[in-house]
Amino acid sequence: MNPKPPRTVFLVDDNADFRHSAQWWLSGAGYRVCDFGDAESALNALHALAADKPEELLSACLLLDVRMPGLSGLDLHDRLAAGGLAMRATLHDGFSTAPGAAPPLPVVYMTGHGDVPLAVAAMQKGAVTLLEKPFADDALEHALERAFAAAESAWARAQMEAAFRDSPPVTAVAPARAEAEADPGWHMPPDPGHAGRLEYQRRLETLSRRQRQVMAGIVAGKLSKQIAFDTGVSGKTVEFHRKCLMDKMQARNAMELVRMAMRESVEDDMGLAA
Repeated sequence: MNPKPPRTVFLVDDNADFRHSAQWWLSGAGYRVCDFGDAESALNALHALAADKPEELLSACLLLDVRMPGLSGLDLHDRLAAGGLAMRATLHDGFSTAPGAAPPLPVVYMTGHGDVPLAVAAMQKGAVTLLEKPFADDALEHALERAFAAAESAWARAQMEAAFRDSPPVTAVAPARAEAEADPGWHMPPDPGHAGRLEYQRRLETLSRRQRQVMAGIVAGKLSKQIAFDTGVSGKTVEFHRKCLMDKMQARNAMELVRMAMRESVEDDMGLAA
């Protein structure tokens, strides 16, 4: 296999001051940065790179503002995903195995408007996460690490598919695996996200039935009064259960709860959950 390409961040934000400061931090952290002031320019440039220099899209991610004049971040995600250039909730959605094609870009959203329905829409599209501006450097670093883990997994898959594209079918894989599993010393490689999912499930199991209903409403982007109407209880009761479930789930606010729940849902859809 070829060496891993350098990590590239495609930054899309209409705020020039923010782009300048973000580019300075990202470059200092060792990333190659390509920034765009609007979604339309990013769309055209990424399509051109995919056609002419697909290697430029390897080991890369999209750091994308949600709200922009004209084409929004959500619209840009849709258009890129339709062409196989951005990941959806399902990892293989739009995945191209054509010779020279780059795997789809993982997306990290940013927003200065922390409304829950927006977070739901972003995560349902398959975003790695959504960051609220202003965000701490470590929050951005953590989000990028998760994004590049997804990008590099897709890159490795593309390399493997390219290596075996012209090879005859391998029929000995299943027997070889069976033989390996028969070895007492064999073990399944650990899943790095397994502990996090177990902890999420443990917290979820501490919720009462009503608290689960309220949480489902929050994750769906509903207001407390809508949840109250749906569940047939008072608004005060919803707020009481909301506070209790936030404590049990260890979520500081609704946005964090949504990211937590949607991340588990997206990772299940991507085949990352056991």
